[in-house]
Amino acid sequence: MLLIPAIDLKDGQCVRLKQGDMDQSTTFGDPAEMARRWLDAGARRLHLVDLNGAFAGQPKNLAAIKAILKEVNGEIPVQLGGGIRDLDTIERYIDIGMEYIIIGTAAVKNPGFLQDACTAFAGHIIVGLDAKDGKVAIDGWSKLTGQDVIPTAKRFEDWGVDSIIYTDIGRDGMLSGINIDATVKLAQSVRIPVIASGGLASIKDIEALCAVQDEGIEGVICGRAIYTGDLDFAEGQKLADKLSGYEDEEA
Repeated sequence: MLLIPAIDLKDGQCVRLKQGDMDQSTTFGDPAEMARRWLDAGARRLHLVDLNGAFAGQPKNLAAIKAILKEVNGEIPVQLGGGIRDLDTIERYIDIGMEYIIIGTAAVKNPGFLQDACTAFAGHIIVGLDAKDGKVAIDGWSKLTGQDVIPTAKRFEDWGVDSIIYTDIGRDGMLSGINIDATVKLAQSVRIPVIASGGLASIKDIEALCAVQDEGIEGVICGRAIYTGDLDFAEGQKLADKLSGYEDEEA
């Protein structure tokens, strides 16, 4: 079970939002310094979101992203989402060291683009499915579609997507707990790994996710809780490793 620290980027800074609202942001400082903090705490992957890019539909925090990749220096994989709408952008990010590219809104609005991305960059494409009450949301969570999450996910897995990040947008940034039931239901419905997101609040969420990881849940995005101190990231990852048997595999 991977605990994946999130570094959300707004105007070149590391921030956290509440329910995706750009007007409800808390700044946590320099993104590269934050990347080093999580790397030193034992992170085995980082999750980046270009928030300005997500709303603008094109990359907006390239300098901060490059600084993070320079700091990480290939020690662990880094994944990025936000404003990725064409193959050229994906290629540029992979060329500078990004391991995984997350396609969200564009996957729903332009499925042909997702298919082309999976073909051109096999093994590097993750789909971000954001949902509220089982319906897919797009455009920085500002619009709810009529599409159900599970049929949408099943269609995407057939195209070669590496994994799916499932975010319950009603819980994101609210420290209200992961939507375990919905995440498990999705994971049971697809053959590819699911990464939980939205609402991680405490060590209890880690325990609950580890209990169902065999359903196909690969990891969880860690946001506000690790910035406020509600969850000690290093201790959380150690517990997840213990409950997942990762320590035994390493021995």
